[in-house]
Amino acid sequence: MDLLAIEDLAINAGSISLVDGVTLNVKSGEVVALVGESGSGKSLTALSIMGLLSEGLSITDGRIQFDNTNLISLSEEALKGFRGAHLAMIFQEPVSSLNPLVPVGEQVAESLIVHRRATKENAFKQAIEMLEKVGIPDPARRATQLPTELSGGMCQRVMIATALISKPQLLIADEPTTALDVTIQAQILDLMAGLASEARTAILLITHDMGVVAEMADSVCVMYGGRIVEQGPVNEIFAAPLHPYTRMLLKTLPRLDEKPKGELFAIKGNVPSPNDWPEGCRFRTRCDRATSACKKRPKLEGTSHRVACFHPEGIVT
Repeated sequence: MDLLAIEDLAINAGSISLVDGVTLNVKSGEVVALVGESGSGKSLTALSIMGLLSEGLSITDGRIQFDNTNLISLSEEALKGFRGAHLAMIFQEPVSSLNPLVPVGEQVAESLIVHRRATKENAFKQAIEMLEKVGIPDPARRATQLPTELSGGMCQRVMIATALISKPQLLIADEPTTALDVTIQAQILDLMAGLASEARTAILLITHDMGVVAEMADSVCVMYGGRIVEQGPVNEIFAAPLHPYTRMLLKTLPRLDEKPKGELFAIKGNVPSPNDWPEGCRFRTRCDRATSACKKRPKLEGTSHRVACFHPEGIVT
């Protein structure tokens, strides 16, 4: 049974469509990667799950089912009870997400005090242990410091510790390792993988790093222009991508088993502004396989491996 089931999610800014018809599912213990370039709608999808959309944005259609609860139907007060206790998120901007006036150890411990009824002393002790697990040196001293006294990379690790400490049922990780060096990145990914396997935590991993996807994910949802264009098991996506956009994303990933052949591959053009979404397939203006048929919107079709494309790379299974 799916722990998280998003069905036909639509998010608008007034009359402008930002996310359109997104459907994805995450089971307990499963890592689902949501990938795509900046501006594809990945973070908006994540924020809608948490009930944290900015003012002026609204969910205009669809369902976000968490366990047996439609999160969209909950009041803000009810959502607060879910955040921390059942849902946690690692945000892209750790410095702006942390309270600059509260020591980081207290911020990490807060979830245990509020949602797990831990004493302040016990929660603070566990917070120090978690800060050590995410690679912060001298964690007992750092726990007493303010976010402004820490580097951006350390603040990112504090955010990760805050999200992980209560062992949520669903962890949303939005570019969780962007500001970290390779060694700490590997450590964080191992921690998240341990949560998925041991605590059966479901993870929605939002990233544009296909290397991290290959290492972490069980399945992949490729997003472009506010829509899911391909989804399937990670091994199938990497071995036989069906959508031209997915193929191009994978071509941007440098390979150690091949000699360099000049400049690294880059997808031509940019993700259009939501004000300028092309009619039909939103990738068609950048696609090397586009035809007049692509002026209509393709449906997401298939079973275990699905694609929304009139000219896919292979046969849909």
